[in-house]
Amino acid sequence: MLGRLREDIACIRDRDPAARSTWEVVTCYPGLHALWFHRLAHWCWTHGLRWAGRFISHLSRWFTGIEIHPGAVIGRRVFIDHGMGIVIGETAEVGDDSTLYQGVTLGGTSLARGVKRHPTLGRGVIVGAGAKVLGGFTVGDGARIGSNAVVIKEVPPGATAVGNPARILHKESDAQREQAANRMGFSAYGLSAGGDDPLVKALHGLIDHAAQQQREIERLVAALERHGIPLHDVTAAAPTVDPQQLNKLVDE
Repeated sequence: MLGRLREDIACIRDRDPAARSTWEVVTCYPGLHALWFHRLAHWCWTHGLRWAGRFISHLSRWFTGIEIHPGAVIGRRVFIDHGMGIVIGETAEVGDDSTLYQGVTLGGTSLARGVKRHPTLGRGVIVGAGAKVLGGFTVGDGARIGSNAVVIKEVPPGATAVGNPARILHKESDAQREQAANRMGFSAYGLSAGGDDPLVKALHGLIDHAAQQQREIERLVAALERHGIPLHDVTAAAPTVDPQQLNKLVDE
């Protein structure tokens, strides 16, 4: 029991640079309090004291702003950062060393009783703020869920899920794509210096690239015509890219 409490405190001090002391963690971290409440509620739930488990869970939500169903299974060294608005459903499982940020929902999409309705998170999973993971599937070990992502299908180990509905990015197969995306001014992992939507920034980058290509083609055509090679038919048939108009459409 004491070992688990020490683990809880140590994992927060390791992962949160704002944690300045053990006393501060014990007294001022609602995510830690929610886990302690949950252990008592889960014990009641698994020993047939269902109402007591639900009532303790209800008190925990009132005190911490974090709702964890007493039937949920929470692993060791789980870090709930800030935590306000987190909802974890009855059949959800959270693996060891996972991290959940505020506004996360581990929810269900089925109304059937007695079935697996909520997701299972593997070991070392990170779920960003506001993300919704909905359904009875598995999020593999070491996976990452981007902020505000809506995940409705299985996420392989080590992969990253971003967007609504979530797109699955694999570490190895998408490494070059991620590097190219960063050169275009956005991050496919949902984080950017300006905080803009990564898909919008990608579209802006593609529009600018198309406009640049059009300028290069016009320059080459002009050079060929100066050397006596007319290309009037080609230039007349080529579509014109208006980057300002397209960028305006994307922003809308």
